[in-house]
Amino acid sequence: MDQIRDLSLRVVHPERSNSSREASPEDELQRLALIYKILGDPSRLKILMALRRNEMCVCDLAALTAISESAVSHQLRRLKDLALVKTRRDGQVVYYSLDDKHVVLLLDIGLRHVREK
Repeated sequence: MDQIRDLSLRVVHPERSNSSREASPEDELQRLALIYKILGDPSRLKILMALRRNEMCVCDLAALTAISESAVSHQLRRLKDLALVKTRRDGQVVYYSLDDKHVVLLLDIGLRHVREK
């Protein structure tokens, strides 16, 4: 804690520090960190990449990703909790898709970055 206090005393441009702190509230940073943590799992990335092209049901995602249906369901629940995927019911079948264009953008930017090296 003393180290933090010392750092706060050493701030040369307090207006910049305050502005940066206000621009990124702690709760938003925590949520963003959780999203990146979720995206860091290869199984979840496989699911998201599959959903990038088409909406799919659990059984199709399981077959495509070579992950059990129960594991796919578990991962989809986590992705849905963070608003990365959404559902659509058609009779007995639940279809999953990416929640919005922002999720597509996150994936696309990541892919572009990986491919440019």
